[in-house]
Amino acid sequence: MFHKEGNTIIVISLSVFTIGLLTANRFVTNKLLFYATVVILVVLLYLILQFFRNPARIAPNDINKIVSPVDGKVVVIEEVFEKEYFKDQRLQVSVFMSPLNVHVTRYPGAGKVVFSKYHPGKYLVAWHPKASEENERTTVVVKTEKFGEVMHRQIAGALAKRIVNYATEGDAVLQGDESGFIKFGSRVDIYLPVGTNVQVALNQKVKGASSIIATA
Repeated sequence: MFHKEGNTIIVISLSVFTIGLLTANRFVTNKLLFYATVVILVVLLYLILQFFRNPARIAPNDINKIVSPVDGKVVVIEEVFEKEYFKDQRLQVSVFMSPLNVHVTRYPGAGKVVFSKYHPGKYLVAWHPKASEENERTTVVVKTEKFGEVMHRQIAGALAKRIVNYATEGDAVLQGDESGFIKFGSRVDIYLPVGTNVQVALNQKVKGASSIIATA
C-alpha cells in the first residue's frame, strides 16, 4: 500500500522506468550496458516505491502511552527550552528518518489539536543542532488526557523539500492517526512534560504508531 502523497511521483517514476526500459531495449546493443541500465532503473523505482509505502499500523490507543510518530532512529533525548509554544522546559525526544524509512507522520497521542503552524525555512541536514529552529517545519500541539499538551514537530532535512501537515486546530484526533507526511530524509521532534517516563534509548529503532516513546 502506498501513500497518496506519492501518487504523482510514482506514476512519473513508472513512466520513466517503462520508457527507459523500452529505449534501452531498442538502442543499447551492448548486453553488459543493457543489463546495467535495467539494474539502475529497477533500483531507482524500488527506492521510490519504498519511500512512499504506507504500511497499516494499529496504535495501542492507550491514554497512558505516547507512541512514536514516525519510523526511524532515536537521536535525541534531552531536556530543552521550547521557545515557540510552551516557552518553558520540555523533554525532547527526536527521531531521525532515512530516505528508506516510512515517512508517514502519526499523532503520538489522542486528544484535541490546539496549535498547528507551518514555518518556511532552510534545509540543513536533519541532525543539525539548529534544524529544529531554522529548517522548514511544522509544529503541532495536541492536548491529551494524561500528558497534557504534547507537541510534535516535523522538520525537513537536506533532501526533504516538502512537508505536508494535515493537523487543523480544533480537530479531535486518535493516537496513530495520520498527521502528515515528509518527502525524503527528515526528523520529528516530540516535546513532553519534564519528568515523563521515557521508554526508549538513544540509537534505538522505532516504528510509527507502534513503538512506545513514553508512559504516564
